[in-house]
Amino acid sequence: MRTTLDDYTDRYAHRVSGMTASEIRALFAVANRPEVVSLAGGMPYVAALPLDTVGSMIGQLIAQSGDVALQYGVGQGMLELRERICELMSDVGIEGSPDDVVVTIGGQQALDLVGRLFLDPGDVVLAEGPTYVGALGVFQAAQAEVVHVPMDDDGLIPEALEEALAACVAAGRRVKFLYTIPTYQNPAGVTLTEERREAVLDICERAGLLIIEDDPYGRLGFHGEAPRPLRARRRDGVFYLSTFSKTFAPGLRVGWILAPHAVRDKLVMTSEANILCPSNFAQSVITTYLRTMPWREQLKAYQQIYGERRDAMMASLADLMPEGVSWTRPDGGLFVWATLPDGLDAKAMVPRAIAARVAYVPGTGFYADGTGQRHMRLNFSYPAPERIREGVRRLAGVIEQEAAMRAVFQGA
Repeated sequence: MRTTLDDYTDRYAHRVSGMTASEIRALFAVANRPEVVSLAGGMPYVAALPLDTVGSMIGQLIAQSGDVALQYGVGQGMLELRERICELMSDVGIEGSPDDVVVTIGGQQALDLVGRLFLDPGDVVLAEGPTYVGALGVFQAAQAEVVHVPMDDDGLIPEALEEALAACVAAGRRVKFLYTIPTYQNPAGVTLTEERREAVLDICERAGLLIIEDDPYGRLGFHGEAPRPLRARRRDGVFYLSTFSKTFAPGLRVGWILAPHAVRDKLVMTSEANILCPSNFAQSVITTYLRTMPWREQLKAYQQIYGERRDAMMASLADLMPEGVSWTRPDGGLFVWATLPDGLDAKAMVPRAIAARVAYVPGTGFYADGTGQRHMRLNFSYPAPERIREGVRRLAGVIEQEAAMRAVFQGA
């Protein structure tokens, strides 16, 4: 007897009831067609790597240490990799012990572990509005509720954080932590200022609120160093999450958590229950890369390439976008956040954009409550500058058509 989807509905766990498909993943099938200019994804430009050299490095690794690289590992991750991660973090002022680092399958599993460890159904997570779509998926799967805290061009607004906290407390709701991407934020591209970093830390410290600091992009600045991470300023109550996906290779899926020592064991046990151990092969590749190759020079190459592509995006938007469209100007990272004129809906506009052979991510995917209709995330890290300009030209034409149709409809 054949079964249908309906045959399984009553068997699902309660925690999957709120799970929805990612706006980004849903676009990939069409966005990856060669005739479509994709401003939708968040893919690093891995072609900038010396691929021949990396390939030789991997071949030597297998020939010399394949018996280790292809074997099971330990749940916390390889010691040498954890030591090198601590060296990386020390560059940005973070002091950490390898004992307190837990290696994860990319930054996404790091988020999942935090959600599994701390969130009960009905708990509240405070997060910037908009925020990373993958984090929303984790929090929804844990049956937590996300309360968004507004941002502006200087990042999360401390006064709005205090108001959101006070409102939750007054309503008798349990707030577990603040989730934040303070540097080159995804999707908005903005960076929390020095003054606001201290203010946010003070607010959370007074409230006894944990902070989950997600920092995938902090080394991808275009103009000097980014502000020091929150974890570099306060040790207690701040979980620091990062990944090699944006600075080396996302296909290896290696990230990490630097956690307060008191919860390290719980994180390791949660990870072991989930995946047994992270990939020894992927960890070995990352470790060998950090040990033997000029990775700091490679970072500079990424910074230059992304800076040039950010400039191409900024110039194209300024030259081609119709009146009433605005956008952020990121100092690093991979994304621009654009805002449409009042009355236009970025999600409703997607089919017309795909027909015009351009793709973007509508802003609704970055809000737990489905708001953000006037917004869109544009990626500049992957397309070449000339493709960026062509994509913006096509997108501008779609926006102009939508605005004209709305004007006709309102005048009818």
